Amino acid sequence: MPPFQGTIFCTPWWLDAVATGEWGEITIERDGQLFARLPYVEKSRWGFRLLNMPPLTQTLGPWLRPYPGKYANRLSEEKSLITELIERLPPFDLFVQSFHYSFTNWLPFYWKGFQQTTRYTYVIEALDDLEQVWGNIDSKTRNIVRKAGKLGIVVEESDDIETFIELNEMTFSRQGLPLPYSRDLVRRLDSACVEHDARKLYIAYGKDGKPHTGLYCVQDQHTVYHLMQGGDPDLRSSGANHLATWESIKFAVKMGKVYDFEGSMIEPVEHFCRSFGAKQKPYFQISKVNSVPLKMYQDIRDWLRLLRGA
Repeated sequence: MPPFQGTIFCTPWWLDAVATGEWGEITIERDGQLFARLPYVEKSRWGFRLLNMPPLTQTLGPWLRPYPGKYANRLSEEKSLITELIERLPPFDLFVQSFHYSFTNWLPFYWKGFQQTTRYTYVIEALDDLEQVWGNIDSKTRNIVRKAGKLGIVVEESDDIETFIELNEMTFSRQGLPLPYSRDLVRRLDSACVEHDARKLYIAYGKDGKPHTGLYCVQDQHTVYHLMQGGDPDLRSSGANHLATWESIKFAVKMGKVYDFEGSMIEPVEHFCRSFGAKQKPYFQISKVNSVPLKMYQDIRDWLRLLRGA
C-alpha cells in the first residue's frame, strides 16, 4: 500500500499513539493502488461496541483518492467508494466520527441511515504574507499580543513536555475538571510526534522565569494544528496565551501551511479563535445508533435538552 497522504490524525503512527491496540482500517485498492481508506477506533463500553473518536484527535473520516475526471463522474465514484467503506464497517452499536472540513459529500452516509451534525473549526489560509495575517487579527487581540511583549513575556520553543502537561492540567483544574486524557497518553503522543518531526511545543515565560502558558501544535504536510493549550490561572492577564498563539501562527506562515485552531463549540474558545482573523469552516460529525437501548437513551437526552431550553 502506498504512503497515506491524509491528515496527521489518520496516520497509522498517530493512531498507534492515541488508540493503542484499538484501531483498524478499511482500505479499497485497485490494481495495487489505494483508492479509499477509512480508519476507525473500536471500543467496548457497558456491553456496547462503539466506533468513535480517540482522544486528542480532531478528525478521522474517509480519505478518497482525488478524481481527475468530470464532476458528475467524480460524485459517482465517491458514492461507490463511500458505500463500500460503510458496508465493510465492523458491527457496531454506536458510530461517531468527525470528518475533515474538506469532505463535503456525506450523502452516501445519509442513504445508509447515518445522521449529521454540523460543527465548526477556524482556519487561517492566507499564509504567504505575515503583515496581511497580522492585519486581519482583531485590534483588541493585537493589543494583547503587544502588551505581553511589553511585560517581558518570552515565548520559547521547548522539549519540556512535563511543564506543558502541568500547565495544561491547570486549565482544567481551574474549571473544577480533571484532565480529559491521561498524562501517559500525552507523553506517548509526544514521543511519536517527536519521532516524526510533527510537533512544536511553545512555553511562555515571565521575567522571573515562571511559565505562564504552554501551547502544543502538531503539523502534517499541509497544516499546523493548535492541538492543546494551558496556563497558570493566576497569570491569565499577562497575554501569554495570545503571544504564544501568535508565535505558532508565525511558524505556520514561515512554513507556508494552513493554521487550524481545531475550533470549538464553546463560546469563549470560539471567540479566541475568531479574534485571530481565522475563517469559519464547517465540518461534519457523522453518527448512527444501531442499538435500541442506546437509541432510547439518545431520545431521552434530546427531550431533556428541549425541556431545559424551554
